[in-house]
Amino acid sequence: MNPIPPEILSRKGSPTTAGVPAAVRDLLNQGLIEAVNLSEWLIIDHVSVAHHVFSAIKRPDLADAIRLALSQPNASTAPKRTAAVGTALAAACPSLRACDALSRSLIAQTSDVARTWAASLIGQHPALDLPARLSRLRPLAADHNMGVREMAWLAIRDEIAANLPDAISLLIPWTAEPDANLRRFASEATRPRGVWCRHITQLKSDPSPGLPILEPLRSDPAKYVRDSVANWLNDASKSAPEWVRSLCSRWAHESPTPETAAIIKRALRTLRKSS
Repeated sequence: MNPIPPEILSRKGSPTTAGVPAAVRDLLNQGLIEAVNLSEWLIIDHVSVAHHVFSAIKRPDLADAIRLALSQPNASTAPKRTAAVGTALAAACPSLRACDALSRSLIAQTSDVARTWAASLIGQHPALDLPARLSRLRPLAADHNMGVREMAWLAIRDEIAANLPDAISLLIPWTAEPDANLRRFASEATRPRGVWCRHITQLKSDPSPGLPILEPLRSDPAKYVRDSVANWLNDASKSAPEWVRSLCSRWAHESPTPETAAIIKRALRTLRKSS
C-alpha cells in the first residue's frame, strides 16, 4: 500500500462537502484516514468503510449487516446512520464478550467513523447498564477526533435522560478528570437541549439537578469545557431564565475569574438578545 501523502495528512479540510477532494474522499471511504472536519464526516460512505474495515478483521458478515441497516429509510442523517449501525452490530454480537471484542477492534481503527460505530454499539448493547456503558465509552469520550467524542455522548444521551439522577451521580467524578475531553463529556451529555438529540425535559423545567456537574466546571481552564458549560446554561435560559440569571449572578460573586466571566457572558447571550 502506498503511503498517504503528507499534504493529505496535514490538511485542514474543505469548508464545504462539495470541496472535499476526490483523493481525500477515496481514502476516507477506505477507512485509511479520518475526517478532519464536519464537511468530510458528512460525505463518508459508511457502507464502503464497513466493507474495508470488516474485511480487514475477517468479519464480512458485519459489513452485510451494516449495508442492510443503512438501506432503511430511518438512516437518513449522519447521527441516525451511526445509530442504525450500532443497532445492527449489537444484534450481530449478542454476548457481552462478543460486544467487547468488537468494540475494542473498532476503537483501534484509523477511521473515525469506525470508532463512532464502537460508541453506538456500546450505547445500544442490551447486556450493558449505564455504569458499564460509561466505563467502556471513556476512550471514545477522550478521543482526539471531535466527531468521535460527539458520537460518544450521543450514544447514551437517551439513557442519561431516562436515568438522570443516576447519570449525574456517575458523571460527577468526570468533572475532576485531568483530561478536558472527559470533563466536557459530563457537561455536554447532560445539556437540557443539546445538539442532534432529544431534549431532557426534566432539566428544561428545572435545571437545578445539573448543578453537581456545572459547579466544578464554572472556572475550568479549558475553553472547550467552558463553552460547553455556557451552552448548557444557555439551553436552560430558554425555559428557566430566572434560574440562569440567579446562578450567573452568584458565580460572578463567588468566582471572580476571567474563566467564569467568559462562561457567564456566553451563557446569557440568548437572554441579552431578548431583553
